[in-house]
Amino acid sequence: MNAPAPAKAPQVRFDVPMAARTTWRVGGSADRLFAPRTLADLQAFLASGEAVEPLTWVGHGSNLLVRDGGLGGTVICTRSGPKALERLDETTVRAEAGVSSARVARFCAEAGLAGAEFLAGIPGAIGGALAMNAGAYGAELADILAAAEVIDRAGKVRVAEPAEFAFGYRHAVLPEGEWFVAAHLRLTPGDPEAIRARTRELLGHREETQPVNLANAGSVFRNPEGDFAARLIESAGLKGTRVGGAEVAERHANFIVNRGQATAADIEALIRLVQNRVHEVHGVTLAPEVRIVGREP
Repeated sequence: MNAPAPAKAPQVRFDVPMAARTTWRVGGSADRLFAPRTLADLQAFLASGEAVEPLTWVGHGSNLLVRDGGLGGTVICTRSGPKALERLDETTVRAEAGVSSARVARFCAEAGLAGAEFLAGIPGAIGGALAMNAGAYGAELADILAAAEVIDRAGKVRVAEPAEFAFGYRHAVLPEGEWFVAAHLRLTPGDPEAIRARTRELLGHREETQPVNLANAGSVFRNPEGDFAARLIESAGLKGTRVGGAEVAERHANFIVNRGQATAADIEALIRLVQNRVHEVHGVTLAPEVRIVGREP
């Protein structure tokens, strides 16, 4: 019996629409896009020198607005991989960049490891969660991070201590020319059923309080110190405000949803409108939590 042929290595694709690769479902095309399946694919691609600068890393496309003019350089899309998820020892789980945060939460719950439940309510994947120190329900990724794996422009991977990245509120500082490819999470043994119940509770809370049935990118603005962006936006009378097909969500004011026909320009204009109105009413300048990238059309 003949052995199966080895899988063909992924190739660079050209003029790839980004709307299908972002949770807002908007955006122009990437000039060049590479979608690795494994960490080895990614290492080989970077080592080959094929990656045209600048590099833009995209995971599951949450927390990201790609402008209608698209992206130059090379997009590295990790939605399809690397996505290995494994238990390293009794208390440590390793999750590669393409693994969804929700899947990590479920894996840890089934393993009877507590501490990752909050990840169930975070859209996107671990790579992006590392890059922004994602958090919810009073916890953030840096709280449970034992180590991070980063890759450089030549495809070399190293393991680094969390202190190297100066994690702050929705913020991490990476050395120039390096990117996150995996997280080592240090957790606490616990009762699997209790952990599963807590995970279900957080997921239920997300479904009740966030517009999960409409295209969105998660929270749009960072919470200012001592306050909440959603409270400031709602009290400024902005719930339901629209620009084109983009709308400040009725269910949660710190979300902007695509009602079906929005463009990236609509969403960006609504972000600016919200910032200006909140500043007029409250004297507070809201800082975007979402990353805005790409060219103007």
